[in-house]
Amino acid sequence: MNLNFETLTYALSQKFKKEIVSADCQAKSLQGGTVGNVNLLTGIAETAAGEKLPYRIVLKIQKKWERYGDPDSWRREYDLYASDLAATFSEVLRWPTCYHAEMNAEENESRLWLEYIDGVSGLDLTGDMYEQAALELGRYQGRLYAEQPAVLQSLTNLSHADLMKNTYLHYRSWPVVYDYIRSEDCEFPSHLRQMLIAIDEHADEIFARIEQLPLVLCHRDFWVTNLIHADGKIALIDWDTSGWGYLGEDLASLIADEADVDHMVEYYQRCVPAYYKGFSEYADVPPVAEHCVYELILLIFGYRMVEGFLHAEDEEGKRKNLDMLQKIYEMKASPVQG
Repeated sequence: MNLNFETLTYALSQKFKKEIVSADCQAKSLQGGTVGNVNLLTGIAETAAGEKLPYRIVLKIQKKWERYGDPDSWRREYDLYASDLAATFSEVLRWPTCYHAEMNAEENESRLWLEYIDGVSGLDLTGDMYEQAALELGRYQGRLYAEQPAVLQSLTNLSHADLMKNTYLHYRSWPVVYDYIRSEDCEFPSHLRQMLIAIDEHADEIFARIEQLPLVLCHRDFWVTNLIHADGKIALIDWDTSGWGYLGEDLASLIADEADVDHMVEYYQRCVPAYYKGFSEYADVPPVAEHCVYELILLIFGYRMVEGFLHAEDEEGKRKNLDMLQKIYEMKASPVQG
């Protein structure tokens, strides 16, 4: 990693709100950031007055790449940090502070110097943390939907509302997964095969229902590894897929993306009402009985789980994808109370 120490001291000056004149640095690669290079930088910073301050700061380096149907996503996080979106967050739900942002147009590379937040993430999140995340997401989306702050109109690099639908249609047109669940060689139990086939057969009708839901600002990668719970608050990282989407899209990711399989049904039952409660504090929503979270889960993740099964390296990987599909099947029969 090519590190500019002048930029490091500038970012640390912003972090500490003091002039930093020198700093040593050790770098450690962080998990996550599948399309970016994310490093935790640690060391001792020294002020002009000789004060020595230990620090931790994240450097995220993002090179140009192209996501299907969303070609400018590689630079979106830089664009969002350069905007006034930070002012829309609350004390309880926010993103990490950005101390400095750079864009190298010639190299097609952005660098973000970000706050490091030490907290609970991934499958270590508890059911209460899931529920709080759903509630605060609902509040955030509901408030923006109701107030329509000017910053929303100024954001020119957001993914489009039809991204989720187009991604599903792209998967559905892929013979590897589409033909497999309809073949005699399919190893899935018949009820799981039928669940996946039924969502295809009724997709037009389901999308017509979804498209009647409120259009909201979505993170679109709202899964547990991108949530950090610390001091009773939630920080949300990795905003490169964010854009316009429908009520419940992010909730589908919270429940089903690389899920805690043993608790998927429980979290579905807990998170849907919490999410609707949060949104309804600011704006009218359809009755919770008419939510489309179950359908969104299947549309977004159904074929991804088929792909995961087919490309699993061992039987455990296959079993995990089948178990997640089974939990989705059980959700349909699980009552969600308003």
